[in-house]
Amino acid sequence: MPDVFADLVGQDEAVTELRRAAAAAAAVLRAGATDRTPALVAPGEAAPAPAAGAPDPAAGMTHAWIFTGPPGSGRSVAARAFAAALQCAYGTGCGECPGCHTTMGGTNADVRMVVPEGLSIGVGEMRALVLRAASTPSGGRWQVVVIEDADRLTEAAGNALLKAIEEPPPRTVFLLCAPSTHPDDISVTIRSRCRVVPLRQPPATAVAEVLVRRDGIAPDVAQWAAAAAQGHVGRARRLARDPEARKRREAVLAVPRRLTGVGAAFDAASALIEAAEAEAEASVAEADAAERAALETALGAGGTGRGAAGAIRGAAGQLKDLEKRQKSRATRAQRDALDRALVDLAGFYRDALTMALRAPVDPVHTDTAALAGAGAQKWDAEGSLRRLEAVLACRAAIDANVKPRIAVEAMMLALWKG
Repeated sequence: MPDVFADLVGQDEAVTELRRAAAAAAAVLRAGATDRTPALVAPGEAAPAPAAGAPDPAAGMTHAWIFTGPPGSGRSVAARAFAAALQCAYGTGCGECPGCHTTMGGTNADVRMVVPEGLSIGVGEMRALVLRAASTPSGGRWQVVVIEDADRLTEAAGNALLKAIEEPPPRTVFLLCAPSTHPDDISVTIRSRCRVVPLRQPPATAVAEVLVRRDGIAPDVAQWAAAAAQGHVGRARRLARDPEARKRREAVLAVPRRLTGVGAAFDAASALIEAAEAEAEASVAEADAAERAALETALGAGGTGRGAAGAIRGAAGQLKDLEKRQKSRATRAQRDALDRALVDLAGFYRDALTMALRAPVDPVHTDTAALAGAGAQKWDAEGSLRRLEAVLACRAAIDANVKPRIAVEAMMLALWKG
């Protein structure tokens, strides 16, 4: 079995840094075998000097990390792999020991994954997590907290996390994932107490190699999917294996030739929104039904004993809370589906721009290169750039909580007008 960092595509420098830190963490544990565990040092703080002639076992390791990079760069993959390396019996992330297996499989009791299902991570959830993270590791190594999409922390949740990072328990490590260290993504105070691991968009060749090696996808299909996904590993896998994902992409890339007037622009906006809603509904329907059935069963639904009917009637509040969480998750899924469509559309106009400029780069969408070339001749470089900027502005508006339908309609009109 390959080691835990094998799926971190095109990130050699980050892997080297994380391996060194995992080795240092293992050295901390070995030094602590005599009950003299060295404290992990926060970035910017001076480490206590080791005894004369002795190496510093905490060098290269700290208690809080931020993984940054564009979508698809592997932020959460890197965080999970590093968590596995910290739990590895050999301190290397071997991929074979129980610590590696359980962490990568999501069953390690000392690794807590926070994956936001809604639009934000609330203070209640964060306080409960911080409280649990303060416990002693059951496996004797590290208590690891991985927070995916840490940019979704509310201000109160960020403050709760900050307090834990400022005064961490001796065996707890926090791993945060965010698009960047900009204050809009992560607070300056949290950033100042974390070590940053920047990730880059992996090259299409590296993504294609992983699809061939790990998923058994034909090389030509893997190469096409990697280029179309613009370095996003998960998206490339979906495009290579899911016919429905390819159909949705084809529908999005047909938008430019449908924009023949104002009415057509509004029709295209409605079609894009409805497709995102349908994709989101399909992605969460099974999980929603399973969660509701499990909760109703736990509350006594279907029971015949005394008080069973009364118990389910009194559970309306819990069912309402579940519906609220599921609605938030559906909204997040819809926005994610819409964003994937906008990324594809941006790729099309990027191709038109590079063709208008005669830039010596390969197109993102090889199957619509002819259409992009026709657009480049019609719009020239300036018109292609304005259209690309309209798509990017739509993404930014949705991130700023503008209603998706309004943002997409404005984008379609801008694409039509040029």
